[in-house]
Amino acid sequence: MPTPIQANQKPPLPAAIRPIVIVGAGGIVRDAHLPAYRKAGFPVAGLYDLNPERARELADKFRVERVFPSLQRAAEEVPEDAVFDVAVPAAAIRDVLPHLAEGRGVLIQKPLGENLDQARGIVELCRRRRFLAAVNFQLRYAPYVLAARSIIEQGLIGDLHDLEIRVNVYTPWHLWTFLEGAPRVEVLYHSLHYLDLLRSFLGEPRGIYAKTTKHPSAPRLAATRSNIILDYGNSVRACVSACHGHVFGSRHQESFIKWEGTKGAIVAKMGLLMNYPQGEPDQLEVCILRESEPPVWETLAVEGSWFPDAFIGTMASLMRWVEGSSGPAATSVDDALKTMALVEAAYYSSDEGAVTP
Repeated sequence: MPTPIQANQKPPLPAAIRPIVIVGAGGIVRDAHLPAYRKAGFPVAGLYDLNPERARELADKFRVERVFPSLQRAAEEVPEDAVFDVAVPAAAIRDVLPHLAEGRGVLIQKPLGENLDQARGIVELCRRRRFLAAVNFQLRYAPYVLAARSIIEQGLIGDLHDLEIRVNVYTPWHLWTFLEGAPRVEVLYHSLHYLDLLRSFLGEPRGIYAKTTKHPSAPRLAATRSNIILDYGNSVRACVSACHGHVFGSRHQESFIKWEGTKGAIVAKMGLLMNYPQGEPDQLEVCILRESEPPVWETLAVEGSWFPDAFIGTMASLMRWVEGSSGPAATSVDDALKTMALVEAAYYSSDEGAVTP
């Protein structure tokens, strides 16, 4: 009988837990940041939001003792060892960072600006102010992604040669009103997670082919459907297919990441995106090829989900960097800038059009 597959699904935690000050009190903070920190035992020292009533409501719900009346107070009246969690829309990041004291640890919600020029400006600002700054590309820390990475690092599926991400769901974009009128939506605010994930497994691609298109069900939004191919040469396939307007029920909706290697394969169902925001259960399946035996898929239990558990990983990575128990966070602003460059290249490829036969 084959040995059961062992796969780590937990991120490494810091030796010393630091208090967190959160700037922003929107839906992502309510649904992911605060539940994650509560689950991990990370103390939240205070909240600030342009809407004080919303901040107070969240503070009451999650028993956060302090709501700051201004960004300046939030930046100044915090513990010496506190780190900042900046969870604001991309266009507001550059306005927030100058208020934070130099040398702080800062976790910035993705995306890192609305375009590559803004991203470069934010990275330069972080360098000038000596921030230890990372971006919240938390999909890297989803339990099923950590498990897949553990399985691959053990060599169980051999050499990775195929990585596919497919999303065909209905996404209620009306929950994020700030996206109305934004020039970029799908790749910048969603599929950049997948581009970042592909980079984390396969490294930097040679190039990118992409087309992103609008959907008739969302006329006030920019493109919400994308097809993306990354060029890793002639031996590796890497692609993203994302459609957020499948309004025909759950029967043919899909949301998965698939890794294929020379000795096996892994498929992870991203249940969060199905019936969002309620979501469906995640699923993780692994197939290891064995001589003279037909392929058999084994289901592994998933310990947690993308929301909120993955948000523990990004904050823990920042805290470990700040305390010196690790090198720069995996999603440091310098690394995140490479993902933003890939996003920019995707839009350039989409705008330039196809080759005419």
